[in-house]
Amino acid sequence: MSLLTFLDYAAVLIFALTGSLVASRAQLDLVGFAFLAALTGIGGGTVRDVLLDRNPIFWIEQPTYLALTSAAALLVFFTAHLVESRYRLLLWLDALALGVAVAAGIGVALAVGQPAIIAILMGIVTASMGGLLRDVVCNEVPLVLKQGELYVSAAFAGASAGVLADYLDMPNTIVFGTAIVVTVILRAGSMRFGWRLPIYKNAPPKM
Repeated sequence: MSLLTFLDYAAVLIFALTGSLVASRAQLDLVGFAFLAALTGIGGGTVRDVLLDRNPIFWIEQPTYLALTSAAALLVFFTAHLVESRYRLLLWLDALALGVAVAAGIGVALAVGQPAIIAILMGIVTASMGGLLRDVVCNEVPLVLKQGELYVSAAFAGASAGVLADYLDMPNTIVFGTAIVVTVILRAGSMRFGWRLPIYKNAPPKM
């Protein structure tokens, strides 16, 4: 298994776990768990592959990804009650998945010869779309839209750092590792220390 394939599997698995945790919070049945796990796990990669015109889409070519999301759903369905704070676990798993998916996204784009800006965008899409679909379906405020929080911006920074490392001819382990570390540190800092971007505040026009 190549490093890029491993990252894709890891991103799908971790995001599927977050989808299953959201299903547990919504008290869904096992089918609901499986659906949310799959939607979250493969959502970002599916949008990426459609935009890159990759045929077949990764999980159609390798249905093992669906088996992985189903396994994640089963695991959480029978163990979620053991976790004291499912929302806190969800946030930290999502942060890890964000970093891994950024690396997988830029890796796929660079592997098919896309320029740097497209690779960065594919890193962001792969990392953010699955979680966005998960939150919208469950009628929750998407993490990507939380006021001022570093989420898409963390993915952008991580993707940019990884693409820069690739431009400098670093080995793939450094390229992907840089993308993961930068993304996760920024996202974790936003959650733990309150790192924020400035937000727009409406003010009445001056007379």
